[in-house]
Amino acid sequence: MADNLRALFSSNDPSFDANEAFTNREHQWALVAGALEQHLRRTGEPGFDVEDLETPRSNVLVFHGVGGVGKSTLLRKIEAALTAADQRPAQWGAPSWTDRLLPVRIDLARSASTGSDFERVVLTIRLALAGSPGRPLPAFDVALRRYWEHTHPGEPLDEYLRRTGLVGRFATALPQQLQTAVGEAAALLQLPGGATAGQVTGALVQGLRERRERARALAGCPHAAGLLEATPDLEALSFYPHLLAWELDELPAKYKVTPVVLLDTFEDTADRHRDFERLLQRLVYLMPNVLFVISGRSRLAWADPALHGQLDWTGPAAWPGLTPGAGANGRQHLIGDLSPEDCDDHLARRLVHDGRPLIEPGIRAAITARSHGLPLHLDLAVARFLEIRRTGRTPEPADFDHSFPALIARILSDLTPDERHVLRSASLLDAFDLDLATRAAGIDRHAPARQLTQRPLVSENPYALWPYHLHGAIRTALRNDQTEDHWSPADWHQAAGRALAALGEQWATASAPSRMLLVACLRQGLRLARDHQLRDLGWLTDAAHTYTDDSVWEPLAPPTGHPGADDGGRDATVGGASDDGTGWETAADALAELLTAIARRQHEHRQRTADRLTAVLDTGLLDNELTALALYYRAKAHKDLGRTADSRTGMQQVADAGGRLAPKARRGLANLDRISGGFPAALAAVPTLGWKGRHHRVHGDIHWPHGHTSQAIAAFEAGRTEAEQHDAPGERAITQTRLALVTAFADPVRAGDELDLAHQLLAPLDQRATTLLAHVAGLIKDAGHTDSDVPGRAHGLRRDITDAGLPWLIRFLELALAFHHAVRDEHQDLADLVDRLHTLTAGGDFAYLADIAAAMGNLPHPPRPTVHWLHGHQPVRERWRELVTDRRAHLNASS
Repeated sequence: MADNLRALFSSNDPSFDANEAFTNREHQWALVAGALEQHLRRTGEPGFDVEDLETPRSNVLVFHGVGGVGKSTLLRKIEAALTAADQRPAQWGAPSWTDRLLPVRIDLARSASTGSDFERVVLTIRLALAGSPGRPLPAFDVALRRYWEHTHPGEPLDEYLRRTGLVGRFATALPQQLQTAVGEAAALLQLPGGATAGQVTGALVQGLRERRERARALAGCPHAAGLLEATPDLEALSFYPHLLAWELDELPAKYKVTPVVLLDTFEDTADRHRDFERLLQRLVYLMPNVLFVISGRSRLAWADPALHGQLDWTGPAAWPGLTPGAGANGRQHLIGDLSPEDCDDHLARRLVHDGRPLIEPGIRAAITARSHGLPLHLDLAVARFLEIRRTGRTPEPADFDHSFPALIARILSDLTPDERHVLRSASLLDAFDLDLATRAAGIDRHAPARQLTQRPLVSENPYALWPYHLHGAIRTALRNDQTEDHWSPADWHQAAGRALAALGEQWATASAPSRMLLVACLRQGLRLARDHQLRDLGWLTDAAHTYTDDSVWEPLAPPTGHPGADDGGRDATVGGASDDGTGWETAADALAELLTAIARRQHEHRQRTADRLTAVLDTGLLDNELTALALYYRAKAHKDLGRTADSRTGMQQVADAGGRLAPKARRGLANLDRISGGFPAALAAVPTLGWKGRHHRVHGDIHWPHGHTSQAIAAFEAGRTEAEQHDAPGERAITQTRLALVTAFADPVRAGDELDLAHQLLAPLDQRATTLLAHVAGLIKDAGHTDSDVPGRAHGLRRDITDAGLPWLIRFLELALAFHHAVRDEHQDLADLVDRLHTLTAGGDFAYLADIAAAMGNLPHPPRPTVHWLHGHQPVRERWRELVTDRRAHLNASS
């Protein structure tokens, strides 16, 4: 029945190729053979014109899929099968064509992603043609020889071929053929002996322009003259394949040959501007009499009109076979892993009853989620579906929420014992390198890990921090492994401990501090400690403090689609339990929730942050250092919520503990003094803060409310410089935003540049409050302008601030509006706003802002008794009134 079922599957979904992922690729060979037959039939028709530049192209076939599923192996096998009949697997069957073929496989991974290595591709093709048809191709060879003399002066071609590894049976024949082509052309054009390729080209172009018979006999291609007189650079070289296609078309029957060019690892051509890809596309388009078989990790996007301008020929009109909906005529075929949509479509087609899918959507969704797109998992799930039906029971989604022993058995059967050990250890990691895998396995040599990474079950991304990762379905199945040498729970626990230690050692011993490495280690380490209930957090405590030091707040969620990811998509991205503490059992659970709550406060109301941190503290699972971290950030949340007394209590606890957060807590206490109007006390604390207490920032925050803009600007500039010296991008963005705020009052022209820089620094970070403050600074910069719609913009900003739970920023927003009304001399609006600020600050926090707003309009306003200015109330009023007067003068001068 299995054979019949396999036949049924194939006929129901002829385009699906996952069945072949672990076989000899009969289906892919059938696709190649079919495409080649169509190509030979089309190029043999009387109406085929190699010079036609407008006919849609169908000379390309694409195989795409994840790394390690055998794409390169497939192309090597196709090359061998097209080269010699005895190299073709028997099950592939004999081809129907009799034409002479010339397979040319080019591994693009060996070429740099710069367009300059396009010449390697062209030379490889011409080198193959040196053996068959084995004769000069005059028009192309003269152009290529001229390009070579211009681009590689003084470097013989044969020397270059040896140096770059482009050697083979015909490595010496190609330079001779090029030289022969130039010599015969010179003789035919009656040039003196020893003429260079440039001289021959010049004479040939002139002859073609004058329609001389001898010149046309050498290069009768209509575009030859234009190509030969163009500057022989890389751009020109990318159009020379048109000459090569014309020469192949003009060959006498006994020399006729059809090249089949196999471009492997096409993903290695990727670059930001598609420069290399553009050159390769020209090669394909300008040689319609050559079949190109391309393999890569992604679909070829040439049929996408959105690429117009990046590539020369785009859209379905140029590449009808490359469109996603090309159907039976499609020329793009997936190998290996399937997307969720492809999985569902495949399962729907595999078993059909009365024209309807036999596997219902809920079961298809369960199978798809568990498979992680692995074709073998889908096949095993379909077999299980049939087994359940044979028992008389209707299958349910829950029947497929498990792994298949056969999947792991097949995978492990090909591995050595050492590789099996490394595989299980590496399965604990979302991604790894050779060192991590080796240390997690507890062995002292890299060889087993290196051998494992060469297996197709390991995918590689050379640009990632850790280049290797295992397929998600394989990782899940390994935890339910029941093979003879399967691991016990103790084995898994010990391996998790080794993996955690390896991550910590890699982070601690890095040659240069790396935020990316820190976050990546934290993500994996938190999940390991949580999932395997590791009691000793070790380096995770230090890493947690380092993570919070710079206020960058990258998400700490494990990668989705891997074991350990939060399938529910909850905010508690690393924690596996609810965020009220229910279900937390270890310090790792609490630490995961602690860091998540701290990071997520940029996206949540501060009340939710305070509640989450309270729940963490109530568990009692954290040690003293991490308890101080939770207390500190809860105190910050209380400050943002206007609960000054609660915030002061928390900050004082942390400061009194004297740990690594004490300087930050002292800064927090100084800020609370300032917020309540105690400027002298805040200023007295500045000398005790240092860099860790962000002394320059605190100093600037004290000066600008007094109208001392020059002192505040100097303080924030010093803070920004100090942040740069400590490589602290988060603090740099914070001080830059405050610098922009002050210059927005004092110098709106400079403020534009400072705000631009602030937004540039904030863009890669996740600092919600600081970003909102930058928008407030933008309102201050535009204050007084009639066309800046300051009140309208303030309305939208007020909503964003309220949603974030940052009432202190509302007061700054009101101050910005007060400045705007004062500059425009709108007395009643200003008076109403001063009253509103007075109400908002009735509790004492930021009471000085009401005094400042009144001073802007020279409105009577008795100083609040809770505000203690550094040098009295009157000088502050005068300076703020002067800032308003200066803004009016600026607006009058620019109008």
